[in-house]
Amino acid sequence: MDGRNNSMTNTADREISTTRLLDAPCELVWKAWTDPAHIAQWWGPDGFTNTIHKMEVRPGGEWTFIMHGPDGTDYDNKIEYIEVVRPERLVYRHGEQGRPDYFLVTTTFTRQGDKARLDMQMLFETAKDRDLVVEKYGAIEGQKQTLGRLEIHLAKMKGDFVISRTFDAPRQLVWKAWTEEKHLKNWFGPKGVTISVSEMDLRPGGSFHYCMKLPDGKEMWGKWFFREIVAPERLVMINCFSDAKGGITRHPMSATWPLETFSTTTFTEHDCKTTLTLRWSAYNATEEERHTFDTSHASMTQGWTGTMDQLENYLATFSTD
Repeated sequence: MDGRNNSMTNTADREISTTRLLDAPCELVWKAWTDPAHIAQWWGPDGFTNTIHKMEVRPGGEWTFIMHGPDGTDYDNKIEYIEVVRPERLVYRHGEQGRPDYFLVTTTFTRQGDKARLDMQMLFETAKDRDLVVEKYGAIEGQKQTLGRLEIHLAKMKGDFVISRTFDAPRQLVWKAWTEEKHLKNWFGPKGVTISVSEMDLRPGGSFHYCMKLPDGKEMWGKWFFREIVAPERLVMINCFSDAKGGITRHPMSATWPLETFSTTTFTEHDCKTTLTLRWSAYNATEEERHTFDTSHASMTQGWTGTMDQLENYLATFSTD
């Protein structure tokens, strides 16, 4: 082959590349990598913690966060997403161009049976920048530790609560029932529960504050904080128990229930039917709180099955107004 027409450039001296086979499906790895509730728990070398300010996983979106080192040093980070192909490929820029910590990251997730092969490449502007990051920050060892923490977190994620139901209704209708106050208050909650007070502000940063009245007359307040809204496909939010004033409270019947939980609800349509899948996990939780959540799946299944039954009945009489 005539190499004169080959425009490819050897970038090996500017790269840090790694490959790892992860014992989890691509969808779960993707969630760990793109969901702020999860990535905050494993991102960075051993001993690091994270405060995430913004995470917009879309082309042109930003991820801004602070990594807190074990020695107390804070590291500001800014990432801009260039390419997002769920659940296969992420391409993003880190830092500001012209600085040594500026690099381009390409991460691919390839299905291998029930596992995911992770290929990650960090491409720096110069070999000098690459060597500086390796020598000053121990980037190669840090990356190994980070992926080790990812493997541990993926094992925990397999305990996420997941429930799914297919409804004989188009997606737009199911979305309206799930996101509009006038409809939600007519079905939300297990059988026998009614919504007596509610206030909806459907936007990223908005909330849904509601009061559930139990069959015995007791009241239980709750609040959703919307993180991501992609109508009519995806709803991401923080869930909390609340009070009449909208404050955040503990579970009225469990002192070790997480103060916050994180849920992602997806809506997919096929042949005019909609499959709704809810994935729910503990958020910013202690080990004790996480254990309480993880060992409560049976009761959560019972409660959510009753709630889905009520939604199914309501959809059968749904008005499209």
